[in-house]
Amino acid sequence: MKQKTAYICSECGYKSAKWFGQCPSCKEWGTLSEVEVVSSSRKMASRGSSVSSSFKKLNEVTTGDNKRIVTHNNEFNRVMGGGIIKDSVSIITSPPGGGKSTLALGISNDVAGQGMRVLYASGEESESQIKDRANRIFDRISDNIWIVTDNCLDNVVEAVNTIDPDLIVIDSIQTFFLEEFLPSRAGNPTQTMECAGTLVNIAKNKNKKRAVIIIGQMNKNDELAGLRSLEHLVDTVLVMDGDSDGELRSISATKNRFGSTGEMGFFSMTEKGLISIDNPSEFFVTRRDKGDEVSGSAITVLKEGSRPVISEIESLVSQSYTQYPSRIGEGFKNDQLNILISVLEQRCGIPLYNKNVVIKATGGLKLKEQSVNLAIVMSIVSSLWDIPIPSDYAFIADLGLTGELKKIPSAESRIKELDRMGFKKVFVAKDSVKNLSFKNIEVIEIKRLDRVLAYVFGKVGKIDKK
Repeated sequence: MKQKTAYICSECGYKSAKWFGQCPSCKEWGTLSEVEVVSSSRKMASRGSSVSSSFKKLNEVTTGDNKRIVTHNNEFNRVMGGGIIKDSVSIITSPPGGGKSTLALGISNDVAGQGMRVLYASGEESESQIKDRANRIFDRISDNIWIVTDNCLDNVVEAVNTIDPDLIVIDSIQTFFLEEFLPSRAGNPTQTMECAGTLVNIAKNKNKKRAVIIIGQMNKNDELAGLRSLEHLVDTVLVMDGDSDGELRSISATKNRFGSTGEMGFFSMTEKGLISIDNPSEFFVTRRDKGDEVSGSAITVLKEGSRPVISEIESLVSQSYTQYPSRIGEGFKNDQLNILISVLEQRCGIPLYNKNVVIKATGGLKLKEQSVNLAIVMSIVSSLWDIPIPSDYAFIADLGLTGELKKIPSAESRIKELDRMGFKKVFVAKDSVKNLSFKNIEVIEIKRLDRVLAYVFGKVGKIDKK
């Protein structure tokens, strides 16, 4: 019988009966590759019967214990929802050099140190490369870690049947292939999905529940490489972020069937691997004593998942000698920065048309919330007038085009974090906090920006205090 073939785009998954130089769907060049069309009967046979297909009433289903594997990495546990579910499949992805392999190896040694068996399968690195990394980041390598350096997933499955591990790490899914689906190369959408499906069956096997962590590569658009179906297939998708040259790494869950998708964990990349930052509010703030304050610094509180994180906003305002002054926001949209500068000029009479303005957050945090707007404006004015803001003041409010302060969500939890860290005053919009008292901090509710400037600096540009 004649073998049937098709052409599938490696970027978007578009499928065609004939070859195109340019994908008709995503418009990328040279991404269509020839694959064998596998019949539905062969697909079913390849998946086996490890997961029972019997049906029953929902009321009769027993949920089991579903205990989590809790690691000693608190930030990883937080993002996962409390730990690793034993019959789950998770994907960790990041740009090259983001630290995903380092994190996975650290989790492997942690789990193995608790007496569980771990199989680390790599299709990218040799045994000596993995051992060199382990020697660098671990004081002691657990005896319960086995490694397989092979691109063929069939050999990995054979190792699973022999070692009987509790945790399986696959680094990375785009480098593996199943012999049954040759000549499709590794990384092809067919191979990637079939390999992932095999790993899901291994994890969900009723006779032996196993946790699987898959490392996935990113494409040039900073998205998980491969079909979207890969994300739908797994239980958890973790995305790591951070400059490869920087120290800070963050990890968030864009999908989590066993926890919240809003949580974010922070890590510090060191010679000993990724170290959990258990108290981010101390990491992202430069603590200064009374009298040591510097101009251009203001404190705010971000909400990363369910956790408030105190952050320091730094600004630098300088004279511009060009026709068009620079407006640079590191981790902040330039359009939003221009809007805030316009509000300062129009509503508070503070001229910035001939000034360069640069802002950033200490530690490299991305400023995605509107709650940082008041702190950004205050840091700009502090730098412009060269007047330091007291180190125990904080600002958490949005700023309208009218110059009015706007309420932000979760104000109470943010203020509680400031109170815990010893801050004395926090400036918020009117009616942000109702009938609530705090231990040490004073909550100052103000309606307009010019009045905040008058309170903190004693002046309001060219507009008198009203």
